[in-house]
Amino acid sequence: MNVKVTLSEALRAYTKWSAYAESFEKDLGTLEPGKLADVVVLDRNLFKVPTDEIRFAKVTLTMADGKIVYKR
Repeated sequence: MNVKVTLSEALRAYTKWSAYAESFEKDLGTLEPGKLADVVVLDRNLFKVPTDEIRFAKVTLTMADGKIVYKR
């Protein structure tokens, strides 16, 4: 049986659902006031490129706890 997930579902699983699974949903998983700002900025909008190009996306900026820890 083949099971497919959408890009939205995959990103939600990697962010919101993983925070919930670790019982950190009050601090992580979504961008909301009062939560830690752990963010990755990519060089392209994953929702606007063909799915076979997603794997070529490069990280341009990473924030951990609201602080820039990597900038390309």
